[in-house]
Amino acid sequence: MSMFCYQCQETARGTGCEIMGVCGKKEEVAKLQDLLMDSLKQISQIVIRNQLHATNLTELNREVTNSLFMTITNANFDEDAIEKKIMKLYTLRDELESGQENKASYIITKEYLGREVMLQKAELIGVLSTKDEDVRSLRELVVYGLKGMAAYTEHAYNIGLEDMELYQFFYEALNAVTDDMKTLEDLIALTLKTGEFGVKAMALLDQANTQKYGNPELTKVNIGVKANPAILISGHDLVDLEQLLEQTKNTGVDVYTHGEMLPANSYPFFKKYNNLVGNYGNAWWKQLTEFESFHGPILFTTNCIVPPKTDELRNRIFTTGAAGYPGSIHIEADENGKKDFSKIIEMAKQLKSPDEIETGFIYGGFAHHQVIALQDTVVEAVKKGDIKRFFVMGGCDGRMKSRDYYTEFAKKLPKDTIILTAGCAKFRYNKLQLHDIGGIPRVLDAGQCNDSYSLVLIALKLKEAFGLADINDLPISFNIAWYEQKAVIVLLALLSLGVKNIHAGPTLPAFFSPNVLKVLIEKFQLATISTVEEDLELFLG
Repeated sequence: MSMFCYQCQETARGTGCEIMGVCGKKEEVAKLQDLLMDSLKQISQIVIRNQLHATNLTELNREVTNSLFMTITNANFDEDAIEKKIMKLYTLRDELESGQENKASYIITKEYLGREVMLQKAELIGVLSTKDEDVRSLRELVVYGLKGMAAYTEHAYNIGLEDMELYQFFYEALNAVTDDMKTLEDLIALTLKTGEFGVKAMALLDQANTQKYGNPELTKVNIGVKANPAILISGHDLVDLEQLLEQTKNTGVDVYTHGEMLPANSYPFFKKYNNLVGNYGNAWWKQLTEFESFHGPILFTTNCIVPPKTDELRNRIFTTGAAGYPGSIHIEADENGKKDFSKIIEMAKQLKSPDEIETGFIYGGFAHHQVIALQDTVVEAVKKGDIKRFFVMGGCDGRMKSRDYYTEFAKKLPKDTIILTAGCAKFRYNKLQLHDIGGIPRVLDAGQCNDSYSLVLIALKLKEAFGLADINDLPISFNIAWYEQKAVIVLLALLSLGVKNIHAGPTLPAFFSPNVLKVLIEKFQLATISTVEEDLELFLG
């Protein structure tokens, strides 16, 4: 077996990628990511053993968070960048241990031994090095939750907010998943604790976004094109979008959002930029064809890269932050967090303007502040029977044919139901003509997967409005699509809040062992999808 990875929904045969990742990740990248994760675990063991605290580990906090983010599916395919990060962490690890007694021995030291040696050593510390499948399942569930949580934490940091308790939990949890004395019960408790901290991370990011950019508001977003040359910005980082818009002002270059950057159009802050002209395209997996017709350069601020098939396209791709792709230009921030996007802007001026692939508008901006502002209208519609049920259909989109289920499910929902969504799963139904209920659109888009916290707040506010003791008594069903690790932390967050009867699809995670799955079914009634007709009968029965 040249590699093993089963952290995403599209993992080969539903069991694990063993030769090359379905995402396009090669063996070398997979093994280097395993080494990167191992370095984080080593550092966390030192932090916990020596009773160190995140408050005094400023540089390390940032490196650990960024490293976790780099290993998210479709984020970074650049083996050189990952190796550089590993060597940086080995240096920080050894600095932590300097002067201490009982230093641990490591399979790789900070002295460079050559990549071939590193890759050989990686085989000793991969996912399958944990032999007990139930222990492995719970450990990986925690680790994947931490990766998702790191994404939220890094975005909040980039805007200017931190929570030392989050960093400290990274160390605590990464240390715990190396502890062979932990029982299955201990690990189950740790998964729920990871969910609790996931809620904290989402709340922190929500606070950062809304303090800096205002509360998202009902917005009509153009999906057609204009005549100017343009830049397409993808991913999730709003600070990168802000800096790009500032640098493209008055240059004759327009900026379009793509994929998970779509919700940025709904923040009041960004509406002052006339050069932000709309959204181009759909979910991440359609990018190869959509990037061809866009013609201009593309900036990836986070994950969701699909390996380009041509040199022409790769040469138009720029990355920043945790994202990376070999052969593409990576833009680093300076010591003040500023990034120079002049190369992207100059390239855009030399290339054709985008081809129009669709016309019209889509609506967004239904984060918690906007929906709560409509609370009286919503509650009255429920009491009158105009709204019978809410369906939370947030999460991820993907390439598999089975994901057509979510489009058909949305189409066949009764007209007295409302869809609450966040994440790129929205692209399965946000352009359907589902109309409204008394002026309330039937698809309420709260934003990015990062904004799933809004869906939690909306549910809790409805529970309060109806005077219910339990969130599970609300007329809300959870039919969530997942793909990568940010969806994992959303799932753990919901479980930590006591939400039950969540349906996740199109398949359940390969990293759930039969016994772990049994616990989740018995304790939380977790289930997967069936057919549209069977699930509608189940949800509406």
